Amino acid sequence: MHTRAPVVVGRDEELHVLDRMLADAGTHRGRAVFLVGEPGIGKTRLARFAAGAAFDRGMRVLRGRGSTIGPIVPFRPLAEALMSLLRAGDGLDLRELGPYRSALGRLAPDWSPEAAGAEEQRPAHSVLVLAEAVLRLLAVVGRTRPCLLVLEDLHEADAETLAVVDYLVDNLDQAPAALLVTTRADAGPTLDVVRSAAQRQAGVLVELRRLDERQVRRMVGLCLEAEDHEVPAEVVRRLWADSAGNPFVVEEMLHGLVNGGLLVRGPGGWQVLGELRIDVPSALVRLIAHRTDRLGPQGREVLSVAAVLGHRFPLPVLRRVTGMDDRALLSHLHAGVAAQLVTPDEPVPDWYAFRHPLTAEALLAQMPPPHRAELARRTADAVRELHPDLPGEWCALVASLRLDAGQTAEAGALLAEAGRRALAGGAAGSAVRLLDHAHRLLASEVDVAVRADVLDSLLPALAEAGQFERAFALVDAVTELSAAGLGRVRRAELHTKLAQVANTAGRWTDGMAHVETARALLGADATDEHTARLDAVAAFLTLNLEVPDRIESAEFLARRAADAAKRVPLPEVGCETWQLLGVLARDRDLDEAAECFTRARALAEEHGLPIQRAYAVIRQAGLDWLAEGTAAELAEAREEALLIGAISVAYNVDAILGLDTVLRGQYGAAAERLTRVVADTRRLQLRNLTLYGLMAQATAAAHQGRRAEMDAAIEAFDEIGGVGSQERPLCFGLARAFCALLEEDRVAAGHDLARAVAHEAETPTVYHLSGRHGLQLLLDALSGALDLDGYRAVTRSAAARMRWNRGFAQFALAVLLGRLGREAEAAQAVRAAREAAAIHPLARHLGLRLVAEAAVADGWGEPVSWLRGAEEYFHQAGQPAVASACRGLLRQVGASVPQRRTGSDQVPRELRALGVTVREFEVFRLLAGRLGNKAIATRLHISPRTVEKHVASLIAKTARPDRESLSAFAASLGPADRP
Repeated sequence: MHTRAPVVVGRDEELHVLDRMLADAGTHRGRAVFLVGEPGIGKTRLARFAAGAAFDRGMRVLRGRGSTIGPIVPFRPLAEALMSLLRAGDGLDLRELGPYRSALGRLAPDWSPEAAGAEEQRPAHSVLVLAEAVLRLLAVVGRTRPCLLVLEDLHEADAETLAVVDYLVDNLDQAPAALLVTTRADAGPTLDVVRSAAQRQAGVLVELRRLDERQVRRMVGLCLEAEDHEVPAEVVRRLWADSAGNPFVVEEMLHGLVNGGLLVRGPGGWQVLGELRIDVPSALVRLIAHRTDRLGPQGREVLSVAAVLGHRFPLPVLRRVTGMDDRALLSHLHAGVAAQLVTPDEPVPDWYAFRHPLTAEALLAQMPPPHRAELARRTADAVRELHPDLPGEWCALVASLRLDAGQTAEAGALLAEAGRRALAGGAAGSAVRLLDHAHRLLASEVDVAVRADVLDSLLPALAEAGQFERAFALVDAVTELSAAGLGRVRRAELHTKLAQVANTAGRWTDGMAHVETARALLGADATDEHTARLDAVAAFLTLNLEVPDRIESAEFLARRAADAAKRVPLPEVGCETWQLLGVLARDRDLDEAAECFTRARALAEEHGLPIQRAYAVIRQAGLDWLAEGTAAELAEAREEALLIGAISVAYNVDAILGLDTVLRGQYGAAAERLTRVVADTRRLQLRNLTLYGLMAQATAAAHQGRRAEMDAAIEAFDEIGGVGSQERPLCFGLARAFCALLEEDRVAAGHDLARAVAHEAETPTVYHLSGRHGLQLLLDALSGALDLDGYRAVTRSAAARMRWNRGFAQFALAVLLGRLGREAEAAQAVRAAREAAAIHPLARHLGLRLVAEAAVADGWGEPVSWLRGAEEYFHQAGQPAVASACRGLLRQVGASVPQRRTGSDQVPRELRALGVTVREFEVFRLLAGRLGNKAIATRLHISPRTVEKHVASLIAKTARPDRESLSAFAASLGPADRP
């Protein structure tokens, strides 16, 4: 008889949690549940119950298990789960996944670009992009039928699978999907992820306890199809004591008692014959040994080979190792099924699995070490014969078998190959574990070339995984290889890899030291292949070092690398360096920069490098945007990036387009786009793009005079490490300086621009919109700090001819020419400035407000017309300080001034209720900056005595004790942008 409990016993609370999980998924409130416990405690049983309950609810069920053969197989449980979706044949339309479909091709080849007929190779996506793709897939799948994703046996899961699980846990709350994970309670990365998720309340942790004696009695009764009182008490006591309440062990021991004739059914019910003698833990081993012995020598041999392979095993390998034909092999397996030792592995044809991992472990424990090693060797040979290239998980499996067989060198080489494949697939964490294992295994081998090859792969894997210190510690290993006879050229290649790691880590001085070491080793006869790679990394390192002429030096190295890469050829290095050359050329010659990007694009197209091509296209489109403010090419480049699944490239464009909408004054559209960009790139850990998005958000707030929002965005920018970034100058020159000007605080704006320039001097930037080539020219011209010669020196740069900068530069030129009495030329410069700033309304009207002040003072141009337009714009934009300054200048020249005294759209409701007038409110706003009467009078173009009267009136109306308290009140209210 089958001594298996037909229902789950003693798990009422756990079943309630699972039922609630499924119900929530049906209402788009996805959640995760983690079942944690020792082997045999019932995790799989509960997972099966949940899957059955989900099926009964009409849900889709996707199931995958952790890697049970070989040391590590990246993404195995996820791949198995998605393959089950494909096998269901539901004909899902995945087009709405857009570029994320190609990311899923890593898990399910049917969804790769190649399967869809694409000619170009798919890009290597980050793990988090893949995680987002899985999340979006669950949303698409669950749109018609909510789904349950079951991932079992994750206790030895690869780092990448755990990263995807962690990501899903945090982002399932709005999805029509549930996630169920089972894992042993063993200390390790999986348990860390599970406990961390539970602590932050992102998932429910269910730690399965052992059954008590009453529950064991109930379970035994169900297994024996008897009432509880019909089960002999001594059997229950012995099973409970010897199993320690482990359900699987209870069933196995009970099965042994029944099959061994110690527990039999008689006329009066179940009874014990003889003495119950069971020792634990050897009891389980003996029970399984007894059961396998009954299968005969050949049947035992089949299961022994299966146990060597792992919890799951394929029939073709068993056939090759045992030499049996299909009929004999299946006969023995069917006997194993009848003995409740193995079961068909339903998701995959021609695969079987042990009913429980403990079964395989028990079989291995019985094998003498020599016999186990011999089986492992024969099995490895069989797999190699069946799969000569060892694709997918076979490589890791054979490595494990070679290790069990004592073939250390062969195992190390295969682990290294599996690690390289994992790194190429973007699984950096798994690559590190595999390559590090290979490195340790081969430490005693005399073949230094093989050890060097492993290091050559391990170094970039560690860099990709962010384990920089471990990478730098391998310098000692390079030294050891040198002492063991490794050639100087191979050592130079390893130092080049260390330089690349240092560049990624931001340790530029260390990186240059490795470059110099590599150059010394290569000597004067270095080949183009080596110098191209060295010069390329040296160019990027030099760009970040505080050395004289670093821009020129970096450009020289990049150009030399590009030339060498062409001769070898090394197309990827060529693409990389030509793009760097284009970025460096933007400051002096836009046409030259365009030519560099064109060459990078042509090189990528010639050699089939889709990601490099996408970046070249976007850099060219970005150059056009900087030069003329045209965004159409950027939008087209974004669509092209999406077609090839280049997610990060597409987000790069989204961030630029977000800033474009800010500069065009389309603040509503900008807020929507940038909120999405910042949220998505944060989730995907695309730090540089998150920094750009936060900078653009700060700029949007600043251009609307919302200082508190601007400060919050910059604070978030600093918190994620933006202090030393290239976007940092923009936070001052493109954001803070404009906010200060909208507050009519020109001194603060000047300080902010000075800080932007200082940051640019500390960290070379590829962005040129922080004011040095534009706004600062205008403010310096107004203050008298700039003359025509100084103006010409700055505007020789191509950066000054970029459209955003060009408007301010032309306004500055108008001020300088007007001061010299060259009125016609000054007027022409204003027309050129207005034309350049036609698409940037804030820049246009702010420039006119500032230039009009100089025109009034020097007696040229049409300041009244300019001021009227600017006043109307800033009044409608809710910027009272600038609007008031425009009105003050109009009064100064005797022009009529628009009446804005109704003030319903300027003065906040709480101040209107106190009787505060528009003019008083204009003074009130400036008090927030603790300005004196004279400074306020200058900005509003009224007398200090008038300011004093308004301050006294405001103190009385707001019932404040003094001016300081009134200023604090003004600062607390923030910008007056609410009616």
